[in-house]
Amino acid sequence: MPHNLPIHARIAALNGYYRHNAGIDVLSGAITNPKAGQLTLVSSFGAESVVLLHMVSVVNPRLPVLFIDTEMLFPETLAYQTDVATHLGLQDVRTIRAADIAAQDPNGTLHQSNPDACCALRKTAPLEKALLPFDGWITGRKRFQAGSRASLEFFEADGPARIKVNPLAHWTPEDVQDYIINNRLPRHPLVAQGYPSIGCAPCTSPVRKGEDPRSGRWRNTEKEECGIHIVDGKIVRRPAA
Repeated sequence: MPHNLPIHARIAALNGYYRHNAGIDVLSGAITNPKAGQLTLVSSFGAESVVLLHMVSVVNPRLPVLFIDTEMLFPETLAYQTDVATHLGLQDVRTIRAADIAAQDPNGTLHQSNPDACCALRKTAPLEKALLPFDGWITGRKRFQAGSRASLEFFEADGPARIKVNPLAHWTPEDVQDYIINNRLPRHPLVAQGYPSIGCAPCTSPVRKGEDPRSGRWRNTEKEECGIHIVDGKIVRRPAA
């Protein structure tokens, strides 16, 4: 599977090869397989992030981990990021921040008038810059999380040349909780307060019993993704059809 093949051909070959593999085997294979190129893990250090972070610590604790600090995160998330990185022995955690927030959102109110623009400013743009040295990136996205993720595969294209790896794509909520319990991993402190999905503080609310776990993200809007995800080469910021 040479690199001069079209990106979609490479993706199809990778998905075919790893189709029946467990999540950690997909992760290990992607990291060690030169055909996948140089990878980084992008982590929000959110409610379920510790699963993939733990897997990385087992497979290769030197793998670069990108953490986007939007400067609107919960204080609990910032403290959790430091604690988890130390607890797991992750050796290359890189905190990414936008360089022009003061100029484009001086009052910190852009999320109220244009949440898509706020995500683009604080997440998408700095992440895109941070990803430039890499051939692909690893995410913790799962099929059960949202309608736009229902057909998620282990490998997908991110633009014309970069690969995105989703080792936990086929995991269920029960798989996630079992892994955290069995490996005695530290939980994000806000989970116990009713936050099963955690993003920026102004755009995240507690979830009531019976609600979808991601219903607390951008509540009462059509917005479903933060804008750092790509579907068919386009940034997804609203529910996909």
